[in-house]
Amino acid sequence: MPNSKTSATRARDLNIPFAGQPGAYNAITDVPGVQVGYSTLINDLPDDDKGAVAVRTGVTAILPDTHSKLLLRTWAGFSSFNGNGELTGAHWINEAGFFQGPILITNTHSVGMVHHACLQWLTRQPEYEETKDLWLLPVVAETCDADLNDINGFHVKAEHVFEAIESAESGAVAEGNVGGGTGMRCYEFKGGSGSASRVVSIGGKDYHIGAFVQANFGLRKDLNIAGRPVGQLYPQQGNKEKDSGSLIVVIATDAPLLPDQLQRIARRCTLGMARTGTSGYDGSGDLFIAFSTARPQTSDGDSTEQSASFLPAEKLDLLFEASVQSTEEAIVNAMVGAQDMVGHRGHEQPAIDHQWLRSLFAAD
Repeated sequence: MPNSKTSATRARDLNIPFAGQPGAYNAITDVPGVQVGYSTLINDLPDDDKGAVAVRTGVTAILPDTHSKLLLRTWAGFSSFNGNGELTGAHWINEAGFFQGPILITNTHSVGMVHHACLQWLTRQPEYEETKDLWLLPVVAETCDADLNDINGFHVKAEHVFEAIESAESGAVAEGNVGGGTGMRCYEFKGGSGSASRVVSIGGKDYHIGAFVQANFGLRKDLNIAGRPVGQLYPQQGNKEKDSGSLIVVIATDAPLLPDQLQRIARRCTLGMARTGTSGYDGSGDLFIAFSTARPQTSDGDSTEQSASFLPAEKLDLLFEASVQSTEEAIVNAMVGAQDMVGHRGHEQPAIDHQWLRSLFAAD
């Protein structure tokens, strides 16, 4: 099937209607201070006795603030829809309500390397000796790219983690076959990295909320986009009849929220995922983290007390809605931003066809 698109195409460019008001970049980087960086590994190695050997993987870094502030505590909440996956640091987030450092996403068998390299990077920073707690629990999440990537070749190294962190920047976010999402699939199409955002007004003040996803889940027959049964209508429907992995969602907001409120925000990612059609599968690791860039302030360096402003519970509904909407759109953006890929052992993963999608929504 022909696939007429460029890597810069996004879901809204194809007439796909989504509810809500996006930010300037329609990405997690619309939250002031948040930055995204990638290290993308695409390489063809000499064949072995089983056939083609291909590297299709990488690392994604999401920074809640600038490099010099990564060792400050960031309030967060964690939620798991289906737990067949890993997000390190989740126990401490549930216990204490914060993390330190970047959020990193990679492939399943590279979690240990990425965790170790993150510690190397953080402990080399000048600010490290000034931190109250010298022990760190990095946040590293994963999905499995074994179909397209030589996952047991362990190709992700420390320098790739450093590259992802140090290349992180604000502004537009690359999507599809980049970073940790390089070798991922979604609804039996090429998947990967995707993002979206919303702006909501609460009490006369605008707040930003953005989602970043590493999308690697779903069956073709289940796919819904903007309420339409795209998977059932799509030509040459796949017949794999098996779940294809997992979903990581990172939610960022500049709204002042407590950790338990952020956990409630993270839990709503399940609804954004469900809007794309899946009912969840036993083999899927669907793990969600939400953080706020609004930090409590101390009155002076000797203070034993902190104070924080936060939104009351009854004002959270618009943020709940924005979390659902941005998660849904980010998943679709991951598929639309992806390109056809031939990977390990010659496995092929076509991307969703842009012309076909545009024509499907042309009447709207």
